[in-house]
Amino acid sequence: MKTASPFLELDTAAPQGTVWFDGAPLDLPLGANLAAALLAAGVAVFRHTPATGAPRGPFCMMGACFDCLVEIDGVARQACMLEVADGLRITRPRGGGGQR
Repeated sequence: MKTASPFLELDTAAPQGTVWFDGAPLDLPLGANLAAALLAAGVAVFRHTPATGAPRGPFCMMGACFDCLVEIDGVARQACMLEVADGLRITRPRGGGGQR
């Protein structure tokens, strides 16, 4: 699945792997920064804030802000600090009373 995105993939010849984001398959470049690859694939909202449900996506891209939190194997992780690996199962975090 590829949706419209203002972000471009820099290496379109990179080997691709399939990850699952909220149940939808995405073909992403293996070894790429996960947050950047998700943005290039058209994923704009990575999570919602617990207090208000406001949408959040990557902001700092260096691990300082936590706006790019995703859940992988039930653990909340910063997408900007991870690399794409084949078969990742990624979901938006559910905790804290925020919307999905």
